Amino acid sequence: MATTIQISNGLLEELKNRKMFSKESYENIIWDLLEDTMELSEETKKNIKQAEKEYKEGKFHTFEEVKKGLGL
Repeated sequence: MATTIQISNGLLEELKNRKMFSKESYENIIWDLLEDTMELSEETKKNIKQAEKEYKEGKFHTFEEVKKGLGL
């Protein structure tokens, strides 16, 4: 169900400034802002911990190594 909300002119200008492209909806902008404050899922937290562990163990490739491996 769609609804209408009232916002100040200042907030409207701030939302306009956050548009990445002219036809981006205010709903998309608001969802992007909300996403930044949402809790990470347990699976995501687990994946982050695994990635941190692998990084500490040196199990990663630098950007330069990847480029070299791809012949770039």
